[in-house]
Amino acid sequence: MMTTPVDAIPDLSENQVIVYTEWMGRNPQIMEDQITYPLVSNLQGIPNVKAIRGASMFGMSFIFVIFNDDAEIYWARTRVLERLNFAQKALPQGVTPTLGPDGTGVGHVFWYSLQGDGYDLGELRAVQDWYVKFALQNVEGVSEVASFGGFQKQYQVSINPHKLVYYGISAMDVANALKANNRDVGGSIYEMNRMGYMLRGLGYIKDIKDIEEISVGAYKSTPIKLKDVADVQMSSDIRLGIVDENGEGEVVGGVVVARYGENAKEVIDRVKERLGDVEKGLPPGVKIKVAYDRSDLIEAAVATLKEALIEEIIVVSLVVLLFLFHVRSAVVAIVTIPLSVLIGFMLVKLFGISLNIMSLGGIALAIGDLVDAGIVMTENAYKGLVKAALKTDD
Repeated sequence: MMTTPVDAIPDLSENQVIVYTEWMGRNPQIMEDQITYPLVSNLQGIPNVKAIRGASMFGMSFIFVIFNDDAEIYWARTRVLERLNFAQKALPQGVTPTLGPDGTGVGHVFWYSLQGDGYDLGELRAVQDWYVKFALQNVEGVSEVASFGGFQKQYQVSINPHKLVYYGISAMDVANALKANNRDVGGSIYEMNRMGYMLRGLGYIKDIKDIEEISVGAYKSTPIKLKDVADVQMSSDIRLGIVDENGEGEVVGGVVVARYGENAKEVIDRVKERLGDVEKGLPPGVKIKVAYDRSDLIEAAVATLKEALIEEIIVVSLVVLLFLFHVRSAVVAIVTIPLSVLIGFMLVKLFGISLNIMSLGGIALAIGDLVDAGIVMTENAYKGLVKAALKTDD
């Protein structure tokens, strides 16, 4: 009973593996023809697959591989990954499909937001992406920590087309120059005085000035730098929506997704414990606020079952004692209540079923039927003993 997984919401989602592919800037028809269709074709024939569904949208492709209910989820993910390695050659260069998290549709067990006076949404999002998220992903039972809200910082290069035409430089030349000048390169070994020195070139971009000084071509033997044909600035990525909390304004936070088959209550407890350590390393004035905690509903459901058990035991004791005036008969009827519940938990554990608010409510309702049977059988046994005693006296 103590080790059975408990959740608030029954998991009715299908046994599925999600394949996600991103190819930004392409319309849904291109995504369907060059990404979704080749992947669906290569994923056909996997054992225990019930259906394969695909969805194509702007810059993204989703494929849902639905397995039979008796298929083990991690075995299914391995089979899909094997086929993806084979299907990679049918996709455009630079496009890599990935598997979705090993969670379910009801795996969102914990939501939180970051609060901090004097910090903008970009700074809070950076704290979430580079500190809080990594700390919570290491918690046992957590499949993914998805960030939401705020602004994701990026370097933006705004090209002036008139200057490109004047200097005879194409937009592709600018893109290639940016790629080629944002990397470290390795060299050979330079030997001097019987010692070897490793040579390497440091070329990673660290600030806006490094980007502006990149050479993108030459005009009359004069190097043309990026700042001569474009404006470079620090800005945010394009947003398709915002996250608002209680109508009080935008917030930044994350969603903790529990792993498939994990005990949601234990996962939430471990996340809360880790958040206590995480808060110690937050910038001054930044706090973590819990927005949604499913453990409250889980604890309420368990408390309802405990309350029903206690009330039924008290009522049965009073009824049996009042009508039979026999303590041992009351004990017989009372003992059937916890024993029957424990036997039910044994079967739940045997079949690998997780409890939820529906099953716990069913147990609470079934206690009434158990009590009726116990009282009736005890009363009949008592009557039989009385009749036998009377015949013996006669």
